[in-house]
Parts: sequence; C-alpha cells; structure tokens
Amino acid sequence: MIPSTAARVSQNTPQAINQSIRRQTEDNVVRYATGGPMAIERRLKELDQEWDVERCLETMAPTISLFGLLLGVTANKKWLLIPAIVQSFLLQHALQGWCPPIPILRRLAIRTQGEIEAERYALKAVRGDFRNVTGQSSGRQAFAAVDRDRIATGD
Repeated sequence: MIPSTAARVSQNTPQAINQSIRRQTEDNVVRYATGGPMAIERRLKELDQEWDVERCLETMAPTISLFGLLLGVTANKKWLLIPAIVQSFLLQHALQGWCPPIPILRRLAIRTQGEIEAERYALKAVRGDFRNVTGQSSGRQAFAAVDRDRIATGD
C-alpha cells in the first residue's frame, strides 16, 4: 500500500529519530516563545528559509544525475548507471516515501514540511494569531486566521 504524502517520510523513519525531531521542534517553540515577539518573528522568517526533506532530495537527485551524465558522456559510458540508480531511488521515494538518502537526511534532523509547519503554527498560536478562532468559529473565521500569514506574505 502506498502511504499518504503527508506521512510517508515519518512512517519510514525510526521512531527514535521522529521523537528526537519532535523534541527539538518543541524546544524551539518554547525557546522562541519565551524570547518574545521579536524572537518569534525572527524564527518565523528562519522557518520560511528552512529546507525540508523533499527539497533536499529534489536538489540532490538532479545534481548527482547530471554529474553522472557528464561523466558518462565525457569519460566512460559506465557512469550512466549513476543517473539510472538515482532516478530509481527518486521514484521509490515518490511511491513509498523512502529511499537510501532518507535515513541520512533524517539523522541530520532534516524535517518534513509538516514538521516545519507544526513549529510555524505553534509559534503563531503563541503570538496570538488564532485568538479569534474558537470551537464555535465558522469555517471562514478559521480559514481567515490560518490564511492571514499567506495573504500577508503574498504566497
């Protein structure tokens, strides 16, 4: 069975590593929340620049593939095996959420987009961005609270 896109990397990561990443995320929220509004704002800008697992893979795969193609064309055709292997890994990741670089990236604490967003929205909640959203809020109010940052940044 193919795992959902949102959970596929964490499902294929050992629980100890997932827990370590979660603890670090929680520590970040506590540290920046106690640092005040300016610290939160600075951290939110840092989170906008943080690379997730997908972006790392999307950068590594073509870089290695192009290197293999270059060597295959200029040095020896055997080097063309590298792009074939890399692309098969990328296909495996797309289907299963796992490929050989994933364990390395996760051990380096490279987070998924969902893990980055969890920190972002926890900091926004601490900052008070969602104070007008209650259990009885309409869908429009909830969407407006969550969408406020996207509109402000032009995303």
